[in-house]
Amino acid sequence: MTRQGSPAEVFAAFLKLGLTSFGGPIAHLGYFRDELVLRRKWLDEAGYAELVALCQFLPGPASSQVGFALGLLRGNSLLGGLAAWFAFTMPSALLLLAAALGAKATGGPLADGVIHGLKLVAVAVVAQAVWGMARTLAPDRSRAAIALLAAAIVLLAGGSLGQIGAIALGALSGLWLCRGPTADAPAGMHFPVGRRQGAVALALCAGLLVALPLLAHAGAGPALQLFDAFYRAGALVFGGGHVVLPLLQAEVVAPGWTTNEAFLAGYGLAQAVPGPLFTVAAYLGAVMIPAPNGVAGALIALSGVFLPGLLLVYGMLPFWEALRARPAARAAMRGANAAVVGILGAALYSPIWTSAILSPADVLLALAGLLALTMWKAPPWTVVLALAAAGALTALV
Repeated sequence: MTRQGSPAEVFAAFLKLGLTSFGGPIAHLGYFRDELVLRRKWLDEAGYAELVALCQFLPGPASSQVGFALGLLRGNSLLGGLAAWFAFTMPSALLLLAAALGAKATGGPLADGVIHGLKLVAVAVVAQAVWGMARTLAPDRSRAAIALLAAAIVLLAGGSLGQIGAIALGALSGLWLCRGPTADAPAGMHFPVGRRQGAVALALCAGLLVALPLLAHAGAGPALQLFDAFYRAGALVFGGGHVVLPLLQAEVVAPGWTTNEAFLAGYGLAQAVPGPLFTVAAYLGAVMIPAPNGVAGALIALSGVFLPGLLLVYGMLPFWEALRARPAARAAMRGANAAVVGILGAALYSPIWTSAILSPADVLLALAGLLALTMWKAPPWTVVLALAAAGALTALV
């Protein structure tokens, strides 16, 4: 059973992650596993994989949703969940807001080298997560086969639908292949969310999705129109930050709220900061041509794009928690957990490996980072600094 902590402990843990978690949502899940499952032991591997599978099914920013759920679990309160979200999100949001308000981003080979080094960190972190989770969640032939099938589906089908389909097929396969007396018992996870609270959150999420566009078209003020645009983008996207970008581009560039050049600049800057890519909303809200913009626009856009995903995971947790205790559900979850391993393995190849490994030197640096994490038990933040510096030096040579 998970030992309870406090919102302050949750805030400190996720602030560290928010300052050091580079590489996108899949890499974030690797950082979470290393810090919260292996080091702090807030929950076990199976429970963590179940949370990942649940959040992969839901629209919204998957890594932020997993972090929010972990904050709820550890802090034993909604305040704990909000502390996790705030601490993980605010570092990148503030950096992007500062850039939007006029801070000049450093360019040139040195900056490009640092960014490339951070991509190599993601290779090491995700490789460590895939190997560790495979040993626990796909230890036998049947679950290894499910993981391999899931990886094939994601690599061949691509996109968020491929990920959702892989998890669904993994769950169905688990019903057939993962039953039996050796089944692991449900992990002790008790979220501080009742069914009534969950139903209210789900109803609020759906109600806002319907009501906000109606109010916006009825002549509501620009602040509500801005909130509506970002809320719809956050509510209708599966697959994380990169997938939300086309939706945001259609919402803010097409009506002339910002220029395509400004949009692409924000996207580029979001790649260079830690934390969730959804925080590009802070940049876009700040550079809006019509008011509200600046700090007010950033806050409206940021709250709008994250709110539906947090409402969905908060609403689903009490129903999922009751379902997962049933034997059939446990068998399905074991299959889904094995599928998560396959999805992470596929993501390790594309986009992480394909975008980061460009030369034999990159292979050596990523391997050194992996050995530092696994054999020498180096803290992830030291690996981040070391590979960022190595990337900068390589760019200057």
